[in-house]
Amino acid sequence: MLPTLKQGLLVGLQTTWKLGKIIFPITLIVTMLSQTAVMDWLTQLLAPMMSWIGLPGEAALPLVLGNFLNLYAAIGAMLTMEFTVKEVFILAVMLSFSHNLFVESAVAKQIGLKISVVLAVRIGLALVSAWLIHLLWQGGSEQASYGFVPARPAEVEGLLPILQYGVESAVIGILQLAAIVIPIMLFVQMMKDLRWLPVFSRWMTPMTKLLGVKPNTSTTLASGLLFGLAYGAGVMIQAAKEDGVDKKDLYLVFIFLVACHAVIEDTLIFAPLGVPLLPLLLVRFTTAVLLTIAVAVVWKKVEQKQKDDAEAA
Repeated sequence: MLPTLKQGLLVGLQTTWKLGKIIFPITLIVTMLSQTAVMDWLTQLLAPMMSWIGLPGEAALPLVLGNFLNLYAAIGAMLTMEFTVKEVFILAVMLSFSHNLFVESAVAKQIGLKISVVLAVRIGLALVSAWLIHLLWQGGSEQASYGFVPARPAEVEGLLPILQYGVESAVIGILQLAAIVIPIMLFVQMMKDLRWLPVFSRWMTPMTKLLGVKPNTSTTLASGLLFGLAYGAGVMIQAAKEDGVDKKDLYLVFIFLVACHAVIEDTLIFAPLGVPLLPLLLVRFTTAVLLTIAVAVVWKKVEQKQKDDAEAA
């Protein structure tokens, strides 16, 4: 057990260092930009497009960073901005569905899926979910509280005060990141060394039945749910090959996973922003289940129609 804990701690520290190198400079840059006319110009430019999903113009920045880089980059930007509880929740839901598009789309391609399908599903879910939350939720107008991140001063003037505030926010953000990432990496290492993934895969059998896919997809489904599309890529690709998962089931499982993957990490990572975690997880999981079942039903009808047409001919 001790070697497992040591390896998990080492991986956790390495991950924190790797991701911290992203969060730290982004937090500094965004903090400094927020005190200049550049941010005002960007906000005014994007405000009309963002307003229909209930977000201010500056919210485009964390969305762009999250989709082009990762969730940690997006959170680094959000830590420097003032949003309401509702706006933070909308951003969290959107980023949960659509983030790290380059890396995770590359994973989809390696497994044999079309990148265009993955992008359409993820971006579409992000936009539709944001619009529905904006339309249906009338509350959440109070100012969001970002955990232990220091409150933004009413007014920051001068290069040194801005730099000091940015460094302070970045350091505290990285410490909170470490408090989340290291336990996750310890848990993942334990699952690998103790061979818990096959056990968890067997537990997923009822889920495969619900989604309308074969039981041999359970390992792929389990690895994606626990490790995510990027971190679990190796497990997923290997499982898809060894278990002989056919293309239809692979598409259905991946449609589920693009909406709901890395349920531990991608949920807990929003804790420093004060996001209600259970509703966030329920939105992701419910959307993934309903979407996958709908696609499976339509796919089955199309296959049946093609079969009937072939027999008639």
